[in-house]
Amino acid sequence: MISVVFPVYNEKENLPAFITELLRVMQDMGGDFELIGVDDASEDGSFELLRAMAEDTPRLKVIAFRHNFGQTAALAAGIAAARGDIVVTIDSDLENDPADIPQLVALLEKGYHAVSGWRQKRWDDKPFTRKIPSRVANFLISKIGGLALHDYGCTLKAYRRERIAAIPLYGEMHRFIPAYIYWRGGKVAELPVRYRPRLHGASKYGISRMYRVILDLLLIKFLTRYMNRPIHFFGGIGLLALIVGTAAGIWSLALKIFSDISLVRTPLPVLAALFLIVGVQLMVMGVLAEVMMRTYYESQKKTPYDIQEKINL
Repeated sequence: MISVVFPVYNEKENLPAFITELLRVMQDMGGDFELIGVDDASEDGSFELLRAMAEDTPRLKVIAFRHNFGQTAALAAGIAAARGDIVVTIDSDLENDPADIPQLVALLEKGYHAVSGWRQKRWDDKPFTRKIPSRVANFLISKIGGLALHDYGCTLKAYRRERIAAIPLYGEMHRFIPAYIYWRGGKVAELPVRYRPRLHGASKYGISRMYRVILDLLLIKFLTRYMNRPIHFFGGIGLLALIVGTAAGIWSLALKIFSDISLVRTPLPVLAALFLIVGVQLMVMGVLAEVMMRTYYESQKKTPYDIQEKINL
């Protein structure tokens, strides 16, 4: 069986066409399948529409959150409910093309444990504000994570269920599932897929989340070597303090070298030391808070989401 999981947040206008396309593709593939939509507390009637569609489509399962918990939590809930040997994740805004799913599944059947989509011709109309920053982010993530992928942010991915069943997902960690599988000895492939500009609504994700994504990746590397969101707060402030401290230190040295101003006559060295110490402390606090949060969830078998209703599950 193939389980297709898709998060939903204010996609009422896109859902009818998306579900229709998805059903057609899965039926053409043959074999058993299920569709699992996870509504992340939409405010535009998306859940009501999904409920109505599920009444006429038994293969469509629906999970509704009580509050907005984010894309990672939505995918985690869908993956936890999936019964298939293969799990496919896809966005419900029609930017991902369901017609690419058979190619991803075909690669899994060749022995890969995860296949990640690589969106083609994306942000060609916004080279400086979106395309270049996106490439820089993917380059940094590839270097830190050790798995070179062109498009970590693409939701269209396919996995062997046994490889993702035990992966804990918090924060923005859903995009790092292929890296996590790779670190555990799995085989990961990347496949070029179509990218389609959305017809309705606006993108819910911006470049502003880049720093949180990189911090999450650093956290996973730390946890997997010996183990959600606190790092986003402490880490963000800590990084800012480190940057300010470094800048103050460079400035004070420049004043000494080029202007022959004694370091004891300027507060910059003290400020540099202060901000550097505070920055390191905040980063350490962020990691410790993250470990405590992970212990809280896993020792008590809690989840980072709260389900209000299930349909056909």
